Amino acid sequence: MSAKWKSFGRITAKVTAVLLILWIAGCAFLYHTMRKPPEQFAGFMAKLPGPVPFLLFPFESLWMRARAGTLHPGDPAPDFTLAKLDKSAHVQLSSFTAQHQPVVLVFGSYT
Repeated sequence: MSAKWKSFGRITAKVTAVLLILWIAGCAFLYHTMRKPPEQFAGFMAKLPGPVPFLLFPFESLWMRARAGTLHPGDPAPDFTLAKLDKSAHVQLSSFTAQHQPVVLVFGSYT
């Protein structure tokens, strides 16, 4: 093999290694950003051009791992506070569980 091809092979290997390192760093940064609150993640995504993160990175796999959570069936629900529909007050989950009142959470629309 000529010296020219050996040199080309070394340059190609170095460029490939640099691109792989950049891709891994991009995946790590995207994963880290996905773990932030939804408002911060949305602000970051709004600044990216079009479908770039969806084409370059394993977006769905990263998203499913980043937002998976740690709850398992049978675990108690984490405490949270919500505003009433008329915005007159806030309701906290722990206030119901402390009184041993059942709580049903319905996710969806019935309109």
